[in-house]
Amino acid sequence: MEDRATTPVPADRPLLGELVVQRGVATRQVVQAALKRQRRDRRRLGELLLDLGVDETGLTAAVAEQLGVRPVDFNELAIEVDAVLLVEADLARRLVVMPLFIDDFGRLHIATPTPQDAELRSTIAEHARRTVVAELAERTAVLRALDRNYTVLSKVGAAAQRAVDDHRGTAQAVPEMAPVRADAPVVQIVNLLLTQGLRDRVSDIHLEPQTDRLRIRYRVDGTLRDVQSLPRELAAPIASRVKIMANMDIVDRHRAQDGQIALELDGRAIDVRVSTTETIWGEKVVLRLLDRSKSLVPMHDLGLQDSEHARLEKLIGSPYGLLIVSGPTGAGKTTTLYAALNELDRTTRNITTIEDPVEYQFPNINQIQINRLAGMTFANGLKAILRQDPDVILIGEVRDVETAEIAIQSALTGHLVLCSLHAADAVGAIHRFLDMGIEPFLVTSAVIGVVAQRLVRLICPRCKAPSEPRVDEIEFYRAVRGESWGPQGPVYAGEGCPRCGKTGFYERSGVFETLEMNDRIRELIVGHATHGDLRNAAIEGGMRTLQQAGCDAVDAGRTTIAEVMRTVYVI
Repeated sequence: MEDRATTPVPADRPLLGELVVQRGVATRQVVQAALKRQRRDRRRLGELLLDLGVDETGLTAAVAEQLGVRPVDFNELAIEVDAVLLVEADLARRLVVMPLFIDDFGRLHIATPTPQDAELRSTIAEHARRTVVAELAERTAVLRALDRNYTVLSKVGAAAQRAVDDHRGTAQAVPEMAPVRADAPVVQIVNLLLTQGLRDRVSDIHLEPQTDRLRIRYRVDGTLRDVQSLPRELAAPIASRVKIMANMDIVDRHRAQDGQIALELDGRAIDVRVSTTETIWGEKVVLRLLDRSKSLVPMHDLGLQDSEHARLEKLIGSPYGLLIVSGPTGAGKTTTLYAALNELDRTTRNITTIEDPVEYQFPNINQIQINRLAGMTFANGLKAILRQDPDVILIGEVRDVETAEIAIQSALTGHLVLCSLHAADAVGAIHRFLDMGIEPFLVTSAVIGVVAQRLVRLICPRCKAPSEPRVDEIEFYRAVRGESWGPQGPVYAGEGCPRCGKTGFYERSGVFETLEMNDRIRELIVGHATHGDLRNAAIEGGMRTLQQAGCDAVDAGRTTIAEVMRTVYVI
């Protein structure tokens, strides 16, 4: 670690503004604008450049060159628990500082975007009572490290004990009427669970009453894992607190209810969809977290191959027709539809969506939220949209015959219609329309293409290592490839580390099969061909199957065969 410095910028080093211009990170005009702003805003130039939209990775590289140091790579560094315990979480977050380790001389090494800040080093040194060595790191990387290493779940146990004491000491006729003051333990528990869920990239939080406990589970990267067990008597008060936040009826515990919470956590705007249902042990609550501050995934980052990307761009460039995106729940269909919408010209086209729920908000797009209490269903909403002179219509999900019929008619009358549908694969989506009673000639006339997809977990880059596949994995690979065993390169797996929560996986990516309609497939549909015949014709037409896409990801060292078998296996 000696090659990293904590001293101020040497006098003979070039100025940061000059470096970012030389590296092409920012134009001279942007640097001048930042310098002008610095006259009234005394923050560092780097922070002002970030505010003006300068790429953080490029800026960090310029700072590293200026200081003559190498930035911290958190993927290569094992953070020591003893170092983390020396700095309180609130202070670390306020200063954007991540404790790393204690060296042989007893010095505390920290990562920060501003290692040359003497006041910051002094504050941490006084707090930790140790000499501090500050090392350079990207701000976003530091924030991610803080989320991973400073969890709040340890505070839940203490709050739960206080809540139990309050619960037992309060003679309430209706136990659901939990205390709702801001400092109540139950309020703190819910806030802590939501906060940690956001930091852990959780998509859903499950609060499940059992015979002897309240089970808390997080869904991360598509899989559930236990994170906490709370006393059984807290199930009703916690459920009531969530229902109060979501403006739901806290007295009615027998009827399934849905609600929504809008709040801000860690400076991020969050939408929480709440669903409750009664079980034999009490009311189960599921919270879906939607981070509104997250940027939309561009189409080139979805996981499509170049040929599939080009094919999908061609399909969404069509002036009319029906494009179906299919897959099971949680397969990323909405993300793909949004990415496709983002490619369209919003200035010359009237684009309208009807969704349940509206997960992301677009500028210059008309978005309609399903509201069954007000009679706004997918079918009724589509009828209203067709009277609004639309060019492009996005249907969140085709669930019934009436919605399917209107979608088909909309596509046949000169509109580009994008929709999602629950089906196992691309051919299965076509059969779903046929099974609903839609005439084959209408399907062939309206549908221009089908995209089937799954989300596979990616191997954690921090603990990635060569692995020996099992016999059943070899058999699966051979069945897909139609050849003897021999992936293109070694097979990898994650060994498990703190970054990935000991799972060996971190983040997910899509695998796709894209069926583009052609005359041969249309003939087979009209002739009531079997699923197998349609699938073979699609493959002959250039469709790469989900299994093949999964094996391609294995060959690229991005995921494991076991993960492909779990996620994309189609009977």
